[in-house]
Amino acid sequence: MGPVETDELLCGWGRTAPTRSTVLRPGSEQDAVDAVLAAGGRGVLGRGLGRGYGDCAQNAGGTVVWGPSMSGLLDIDLAAGVVRARAGTSLDDLMRWLVPHGLFVPVTPGTRMVTVGGAIAADIHGKNHHVKGSFGEHVVSLRFVDGRGEVREVSPDSDPEVFWAVVGGMGLTGLVLDATIRMTPIGSSLISVDTDRATDLDDVMSMMVEGDDRYEYSVAWIDLVARGRHMGRSILQRGRFATREEALGAGAEDPYAYHPRQLPSPPDVVPSGLLNHLTVRAFNELWYRKAPVRRRGELQTIEAFFHPLDMIAEWNRIYGPRGFLQWQFVVPDEASEVVRTAVERLSESGMSSFLAVLKRFGPADPGYLSFPRKGWTLALDLPVLPGLDRLLDELDEVVVAAGGSIYLAKDSRVRPELVPAMYPRLAEWRDVRDKVDPEGRFRSDLGRRLGLC
Repeated sequence: MGPVETDELLCGWGRTAPTRSTVLRPGSEQDAVDAVLAAGGRGVLGRGLGRGYGDCAQNAGGTVVWGPSMSGLLDIDLAAGVVRARAGTSLDDLMRWLVPHGLFVPVTPGTRMVTVGGAIAADIHGKNHHVKGSFGEHVVSLRFVDGRGEVREVSPDSDPEVFWAVVGGMGLTGLVLDATIRMTPIGSSLISVDTDRATDLDDVMSMMVEGDDRYEYSVAWIDLVARGRHMGRSILQRGRFATREEALGAGAEDPYAYHPRQLPSPPDVVPSGLLNHLTVRAFNELWYRKAPVRRRGELQTIEAFFHPLDMIAEWNRIYGPRGFLQWQFVVPDEASEVVRTAVERLSESGMSSFLAVLKRFGPADPGYLSFPRKGWTLALDLPVLPGLDRLLDELDEVVVAAGGSIYLAKDSRVRPELVPAMYPRLAEWRDVRDKVDPEGRFRSDLGRRLGLC
């Protein structure tokens, strides 16, 4: 079947700043190559499932190649735990196919509705970065279409310069076709979770520094509404996959069973302002109080531990038509006070967030534009409200001064002049991009807004 073209209005998961593009659904690999070669002045860009929060997968006036039209496994070695998957394959599909065989994706963010191509372009991270790194570190090799329309296969060994420019390159260095990935062997589909309720920010950060090396997965939910001596009170959850014996001992009939469920989408008529300071305060109080002060070895499902929000389809609708943004930063260990500054400023401002998570990062990978680096990362969803941009602009300055950066896959408003300081290897990435895409065919709204392309 040949390619299908439609004219569509696209936006990110935050539902802000929609723009119109020609969306092409390729029926073959050659269709993707032809789309790159036919790109006009507004360029071409790959798009997965649209879970980037801002404008990273939009290309106003240009062409967007919809990756999920080409998905599936091309090769699999269950004994070695290695799979080759098309770029449009979702992590959701990989889990459904492979968890029953005792394999899990090496890295997953807070949603499984991400494609392999998107995971590579954004070099995604998860709750295990402090021990396993980011997604790119588990990619054995990848094939992509460069700006000349040539299909190239690269790996960290054969062509590290180009490989690490594509990984984390936000789709601006080429169109990924497929990738070979090392999966993670697991003993069951259940997670053994330890939960601790932290009284304040110092408490949770101390627990994470002292104990995270004993856990493969770690994440803290922070109550950003709490103030005073309770500022930064948190629920810390850390865990590992349970063994087959532990799952059977807990009564599991099939230790590798995996059948994630999803509730219907909220109606697309939710008014903006439903998530306000009062409703978020009530939710946060309930969420904090329902958590145990200390609990060990609770067995949770994959979807409950990794992807709780995926249980509701299109949960982003609850923010209403004005939408929301996610702000995520990373700072080095020696600048941990920036986490406190951010939590204090956000708490004092009255800006409400029911989703604020704190994680530890391990060392950075070689990706020129990859976001994670050793230190602390705080991510939060915020409704679009007056004064929010000004507050975040001020906090961006604090992050940059501390040697940190903002995650491009989440961004929708950072000032472009700050990007070179946030990503000091930007010039190196541009040099490689110019080699693989000399005519500048790969474009995006994010790239234009931040001066990346």
